Amino acid sequence: MFFRRRPMRMLSPGQITWRKFLRIPTAIAGMLWIVFIALLALSGYLVIPDQTPFANHQQLEIATHPPGTRMTMLYITKNQEYKAPHLLQRMFFGKPKPYHTIPVQHVIFSADTLFFEAYAGQPGYPGMEGYYNVADVLYPIDREWEPVQIAPDSLKFKDIHGNFIRRSIEEMVRETVRTNIRERRFLLGTDRFGRDMLSQLVIGARVSLSVGFIAVFISLVIGITLGSLAGFFRGRTDQLIVWLINVVWSIPTLLLAIAITFALGKGFWQVFVAVGLTMWVEVARLVRGQVISVREQPFVESARALGLGSFRIIRRHILPVIMGPVVVISAANFASAILIEAGLSFLGIGVQPPMPSWGTMIREHYGYIILDKGYLAFLPGFAIMLLVLAFMLVGNGLRDALDKTGGE
Repeated sequence: MFFRRRPMRMLSPGQITWRKFLRIPTAIAGMLWIVFIALLALSGYLVIPDQTPFANHQQLEIATHPPGTRMTMLYITKNQEYKAPHLLQRMFFGKPKPYHTIPVQHVIFSADTLFFEAYAGQPGYPGMEGYYNVADVLYPIDREWEPVQIAPDSLKFKDIHGNFIRRSIEEMVRETVRTNIRERRFLLGTDRFGRDMLSQLVIGARVSLSVGFIAVFISLVIGITLGSLAGFFRGRTDQLIVWLINVVWSIPTLLLAIAITFALGKGFWQVFVAVGLTMWVEVARLVRGQVISVREQPFVESARALGLGSFRIIRRHILPVIMGPVVVISAANFASAILIEAGLSFLGIGVQPPMPSWGTMIREHYGYIILDKGYLAFLPGFAIMLLVLAFMLVGNGLRDALDKTGGE
């Protein structure tokens, strides 16, 4: 039995729109990029190299190193109790490092002692020399009980949990080489504080997507409510809401966002509210016009004749009809929200350190453009450009798919 494609006349309006949308290559490319960035941002700390909270592990010795840098790292176990977080905590908040890390150029073992030469910031330059007992490298030891060599080939020491441990020196040296001396690669290089740029970009994507979602949600709630009330009831209600729309519309969006941010204070949630309160005007204007064009339709008159309440007519009969253009403008507003958040963070009044933001990353590194390290500012700028472009492509695709003249 063969399954044949259903003709267009048998499909719902939503299915027709989706089928048209899938025929637009640029819109599909934008949607796939958005999905990829969203999945990457959601998995976050589970997939990035630097899994510390806010990807904020700083290593000043390797600051501003170019993409593809390889570095040998010595991991020294911290002498403190460490409790591994569960999966959801790691995914959303990261995990603290149980190690101190030292970039090294040379490592030599002599009996139970590890000697190293630290990386000096430039390859080939002599660095600071130091040493650790191999037991101190591998275990969180109790400082009041220094490792004691109880035989030519073994040590005895006490960890912070009160356990006495006896280990062969040769076994500990092999374990140190296997687990505590690793080569790390920085695919996108490091920033001016020696943080991994790739990790910063991925966690920064969370901020941009979160601001977009919540700001668009706030703008939709306010804009749909005011626009539908103005378009349906007309009269003084319409005049009052239109006056409010014109007042807010007359203020430049970025200046209004800055003013709201100053009133609410700097921070993560304040940015959401500030951006959302600047974007409802376009939604309200669109919804008002759509409701005015629909309110006199026969199906609305029939609902009134049946005695249905005004708010039920708006909610159940008018809003579902006009949601197509609202979805299109929401995609454009999502792109605008990302740009506004980046602008606020660039000015220093948006998301605050240590939380990474693409706008903050540009502000911290735009001076490096003239120092032959322009990638530090170009990478977050390129990320903003691609994500905004993806939302604009999706918005344009939805507009074309909803266009009645573009039927099959």
